[in-house]
Amino acid sequence: MKKDFDIVIFGGTGDLALRKLLPSLYRANYQGEFEASARIFVTTRKVEEVEQFDSIIENALRKYLAADELNEDRKESFLKLLHPVLLDAVDRSKGWADFEEQFNGYECKTRVFYLAVMPSIFGPCCENLSHHNLITPNSRVVVEKPIGYDFESAEKINETIALYFQEEQIYRIDHYLGKETVQNLLALRFGNFLFENIWDAKSIDHVQISISEVVGLEGRAGFYENTGAMRDMVQNHLLQLLCLIAMESPNKLQAEDIRVEKIKVLRALKALDKVQIDRWTVAGQYAGGEIDGQSVDSYLNDLANDDASQSESSHVSRTETFVAMKTFIDNWRWSGVPFYLRTGKRLKKRRAEIIVTFKNVSHDIYAPAGQSLIPNRLIIQLQPEEKIQLQLMAKSLGEEREKLKPIKLNLNLNQENSSKPSSDYQRLLLNAIKGDSTLFIHRDEVKAAWQFIDPILAHWNSSQRIPENYASGSWGPEKANGLFEDKAQYWIDTDKE
Repeated sequence: MKKDFDIVIFGGTGDLALRKLLPSLYRANYQGEFEASARIFVTTRKVEEVEQFDSIIENALRKYLAADELNEDRKESFLKLLHPVLLDAVDRSKGWADFEEQFNGYECKTRVFYLAVMPSIFGPCCENLSHHNLITPNSRVVVEKPIGYDFESAEKINETIALYFQEEQIYRIDHYLGKETVQNLLALRFGNFLFENIWDAKSIDHVQISISEVVGLEGRAGFYENTGAMRDMVQNHLLQLLCLIAMESPNKLQAEDIRVEKIKVLRALKALDKVQIDRWTVAGQYAGGEIDGQSVDSYLNDLANDDASQSESSHVSRTETFVAMKTFIDNWRWSGVPFYLRTGKRLKKRRAEIIVTFKNVSHDIYAPAGQSLIPNRLIIQLQPEEKIQLQLMAKSLGEEREKLKPIKLNLNLNQENSSKPSSDYQRLLLNAIKGDSTLFIHRDEVKAAWQFIDPILAHWNSSQRIPENYASGSWGPEKANGLFEDKAQYWIDTDKE
């Protein structure tokens, strides 16, 4: 069914909107998802951006869409839906009265307010929406991470938004939850007898969840220096993926049932004391190095280059660009199973993947022949490709019967489906429009995640921990390898195994 709606993108000419949101809406439109009466309002505070609006949007579409996606007919159809708005999200005297008039007579339409702005603007923007009577019963507000800087600030932000929107109207977005392979996690776990019966501590040895980036600050020095990898990636993306791997089966495949099980996982995360934080967490900061044959600067140099008033010699930063940690889930299913989380910038490869390593066979009949068995692994790759692999041991063709090697059974979701899969942001935007909050984050999830993360950050701060240096183009600090107390466990490079 086609969707009729009004969506307002605050910060509509910012990087997120131009790089992700507008291209996703463009795709949804040419795939026939929208009624011709749908309206997309794009706000900006700059007069010149309103005057040059069509060229700004067209340049963004050419830059961020595939070549075969953009043509003149599709572009013109999409541009007809767009409405530039000169407005200051905070200052009620700048553009709000004219903006309010745009919605007169459209009270019955679904309204989605996407706050692609800094969290400090969430509250004032919601207040202005309420003051101008723009919030209707069928309105939704979408907010980007990070929600706050810590538990206290997150609660203040959530409390402010809750003054104007009901919880069921608030859509906290984590774009990793929109990825096709992440959605298949639920199908894989709860739709297959094979995995349903071996998904626990009796069969699984350990789990690794990694998100690695090759990029540095990308012009976000002001944000990143005050945030770091723990707040930017672990508190949301990595913990959300952990929840989907570890949660119990929901009673039904509905938003509320799934949320209940995810919250149980977050609340069952083992609280780390100071000794365990020192042993089981590693913070790193990238030094200079080489990526894809190109020399790249250190974090401190990137920081200095982004702020002309600083220099590497005068600036000292304890902001972590890399985090690795070990944690446990204190419940019957996962008792004693370590979960290893890792994320960082300027690492060797761009990759996001979950690796579930199963225990070895109970009786190894190949050991007398000197054959070393590699444990079975389920590899769920989220980027750069989205695919699922099951690694098994099999006899090498033409070799002696004792000669085994690991092989991978591949599920390529793109090949299995004739239709073009939607992007993560496209799927989440469409779900927000139709009122499906299954792939979004509940306030209680935000609270529980911060309650786990805050003590780690507090101890790092009080002990004045200095991040370990690691060369750009590596897999991070050597100290991260020390998280594995079992010699059979190590960070797995799926390209080599």
